Amino acid sequence: MKKNVLGRTGIEVTELCFGALPMGPLQKNLSVEECTELLVAALDGGINFIDTAQVYRTYDPIRKALKKVQNRPVIATKSMATSYEEMQKAVDEALEAMDIAYIDIFHLHAPKAETNVLEERKGAFQCLLDNKEKGKIRAVGISTHSVPVTALAAEVEEIDVVFPIINMYGRGIIQGTADEMKDAIGVCISKGKGVYFMKALAGGSLVGHYHDAMSYVRSIPGYTSIALGMVSLQEVAFNIKYFSTETFNMDSLPTFKTFKKQFRILHRQCKACGTCMSICPNEAIIEEGGKFYIQDQNCLQCGYCVGECPEFAIRII
Repeated sequence: MKKNVLGRTGIEVTELCFGALPMGPLQKNLSVEECTELLVAALDGGINFIDTAQVYRTYDPIRKALKKVQNRPVIATKSMATSYEEMQKAVDEALEAMDIAYIDIFHLHAPKAETNVLEERKGAFQCLLDNKEKGKIRAVGISTHSVPVTALAAEVEEIDVVFPIINMYGRGIIQGTADEMKDAIGVCISKGKGVYFMKALAGGSLVGHYHDAMSYVRSIPGYTSIALGMVSLQEVAFNIKYFSTETFNMDSLPTFKTFKKQFRILHRQCKACGTCMSICPNEAIIEEGGKFYIQDQNCLQCGYCVGECPEFAIRII
């Protein structure tokens, strides 16, 4: 499988990155053993890059998988922490939970952030920079759905890696269009930032257009890797084959057709606190008559609302 270096970091990663979100408790909710099996299959199959996050709650299977493979992969994680102290706890948690000596890439997890994000989260950002200085982090990044924040990242010297959303329909992109995001990505790359992509399949809604969706993001000059979530061994095998040989046969991956997911709010349990609406990165949750509803046409199926709901009133169906 093709490998690329993330900007000026010196970190070499495979073009296909294992996105750890969908297998975890926010989405498919596979067992730790099942998640571990998927990760081992991916790593043994040639993938050397895993993307996770504090909120995904997938550190345990990553730790277990690392003990079953010969070569340590590149690991990127992220945290929504805002203060120095909170971010330090997030860094320490990642190191301890995955039983690793350093984290390759640690992002500010900022899907909905505005361009004042570095000021609002000054302490958290400084914490990442300090941990990089100590050798606990190799590269500092930002994960975002925002066009202006992606453009801002290009101008911030301390940011090494940018992880933006991009897909052919522009789903999930905020404060701009897909073309504007591509322009912002281009500036990041021209400034030496390492750039890898999220949501190329728009949270799974473009799986029926897999080849077209992949062709779109792979045509963007200078990108490094594409993070794809995988929830079955068939998906792992298909994606590895696709990115290794560019052989395209959707019939070889039945789970792409059969795994449909939707999120629903259980109104009997919902207390109408609005937490889900505030966390949603794509404004897919609306309030009507004192009740909250998820608009399927806008839902990225990320599951962030599931993890944030204090009443456990949001379920995947």
